[in-house]
Amino acid sequence: MAESETMETEPSKTSEGEADYFLADSSLKYSEREEWKDIQPIPQDDGPTPVVKIAYSERFRDVYDYFRAVLRSDERSERAFHLTTDAAELNPANYSVWYYRRVLLKALNKDLKEELEYISEVIEDHQKNYQVWHHRKVVVDWLRDASEELAFTKNILDQDAKNYHAWSHRQWVLREFELWQDELEYVNMLLAKDLRNNSAWNQRYFVINNTSKFTEDVLEREIKYTQGFIQKAPNNESAWNYLRGVLSEKEMYSYPGVMEFCMKLYDSDIRSPYLLGFMIDMYEEMLEANTPEREETLGKATELCNLLGEKFDVIRREYWSYISRSLALKYGVQQQ
Repeated sequence: MAESETMETEPSKTSEGEADYFLADSSLKYSEREEWKDIQPIPQDDGPTPVVKIAYSERFRDVYDYFRAVLRSDERSERAFHLTTDAAELNPANYSVWYYRRVLLKALNKDLKEELEYISEVIEDHQKNYQVWHHRKVVVDWLRDASEELAFTKNILDQDAKNYHAWSHRQWVLREFELWQDELEYVNMLLAKDLRNNSAWNQRYFVINNTSKFTEDVLEREIKYTQGFIQKAPNNESAWNYLRGVLSEKEMYSYPGVMEFCMKLYDSDIRSPYLLGFMIDMYEEMLEANTPEREETLGKATELCNLLGEKFDVIRREYWSYISRSLALKYGVQQQ
């Protein structure tokens, strides 16, 4: 059965005595447990002449030797399920462990709510592990219940606001379960807390692009919203990138208020490299559109390139020198 299929069967109930049976000797190695005597463990095969032989711990070797054995025999039992718990604890990034655990979840009709609680604890300890997040996604998809997901990802993002896996999971949940209603408010809260949170700016674009779209009214609102943050911190690259993104299908230089906003900052002696770079982009648009006073526009763009290369973005001096030469070659006034 494919992982994407919905799990509709009722969860089985494991008696307290049966659970104790598999956990009673948990301090012993699998090779010493009476209930595993019928299994022939399969050692790790590193080849005849491994370049670097990995020094596995005794416990790791014991657990994975038995895991390989049940995986090969496709054993679908309670003891195999408990074995995947030990294997995941030792190596939570092992794809085969999580895949086989999902096979067993279905085969044994396990309680998926309990599995969600389990994977929540694992993620808390391994927040940047792709496999554990993927496992959670599959379980939530099987349950068709995302009621805990926004709160869960918020908790992870409170600890690390730029956790890619948490954002990716959150975006999947929003789109899959249509939970958009309060997301912009959440983004507003994040940006009020840290206006340089690039992930929050990205999330803002994601939400709008998947809901209202950037209609003229929304675009006007977003430009004013972004300008407010830029005025607070002109050197905030994230806000400038967002402004450029929302205007990507427009002519930035001619959109109402944008050029005026930039010139006001410039005339106030703001020399943020992101402001200057944005202005160069607008001047290049004007040159491309063949607006009047072409030579003057080219001169302004060249002057800003020089300022960036010589004073305000020295680390990228060669880049700005290249941009200046490229603009001159492409738009320079032809000599008669």
